[in-house]
Amino acid sequence: MSSLSRRHLMAASAAAVLVAPSLARAQGAAPAWPAKQIRMIAPYPPGGGVDTVTRAFSDKVGPKIGQAIVVDNQPGAGGVLGGAALARSPNDGYTLMVGSLVDYSIAPFFHQGLTFDMAKDFVPILEIANGTIAVLVTPSLPVKNVQELIALAKSKPGQLSYASSGFGGLIHLNYEMLKQITGAEMTHVPYKGTTQFQADLYEGRVQVSIDNVLAHLPHIASGKVRCLAVTSKNRSPLLPDAPTMAEAGVPGSESATNYTLFAPKGIAPEIVARLNASGNEVVKDPEFRERMLKLGIVPVGSTQPEVQAKLTSEMKRWGDVIQKGNIKPS
Repeated sequence: MSSLSRRHLMAASAAAVLVAPSLARAQGAAPAWPAKQIRMIAPYPPGGGVDTVTRAFSDKVGPKIGQAIVVDNQPGAGGVLGGAALARSPNDGYTLMVGSLVDYSIAPFFHQGLTFDMAKDFVPILEIANGTIAVLVTPSLPVKNVQELIALAKSKPGQLSYASSGFGGLIHLNYEMLKQITGAEMTHVPYKGTTQFQADLYEGRVQVSIDNVLAHLPHIASGKVRCLAVTSKNRSPLLPDAPTMAEAGVPGSESATNYTLFAPKGIAPEIVARLNASGNEVVKDPEFRERMLKLGIVPVGSTQPEVQAKLTSEMKRWGDVIQKGNIKPS
């Protein structure tokens, strides 16, 4: 073999040695996301608001990212069990969750031994929608607006009763926030869910609630219960004549069930960006919007920094309400 041929052979061998690791890395590299089915945790039972939003959103966003999404209900402890399942999941983009920002803001105060911290263990990706909450009174109560309700409650401290769907939940804390802002003191009567107090509210055995509007819509229309205001930032398309709390003279009492898309901490930024972009397309989808609005749920949409800032502000706001009111589990 000539010296020239030997040099060519040696050069080719060296090149092969250099290229081989690159080829191995390329062949062993993770496939582009999403390469397999995605699990979407719904931290409440089938049929409720969170489950409904989770399924409707998953049905729409799956085709946009080109992968099937399977909803996995993980109910229990006010969303805590589902949150714990997300926190211990791999951060590879194949486990996500739709849950309430407010629920996870409140959870540390009412659940001993909580195994996760929303601020440290979750990445909020998108604010999907807000559930409409309304100030409701029994029809026999002689008030026509929020200011008259406040005046009546202040004139009879503790004599009006306030129904909630359970101690330490958002509906309970709506009252605590109203009391702290206005000084209107009522007697809190916790029930085990909205359906348990509806008849009592409509028939006057309890007089007031600030509750998710969905279960009450037909009864507002029939006059069985009166809506004085909504707690959202803007008026609800379902109750366009109802003022916001700010319009009713109680600024700072905004409240909503924030349906938010979460992932485990450490998820790749490019996956977050793709989910946020696709999710915002879903929020604008006419079919999705119509389906949500019929349920009293208003599609919102957000950038990732916007929902990250909301997480921080909601944790502080509800933490302040709980601490100021010295609200502790019994």
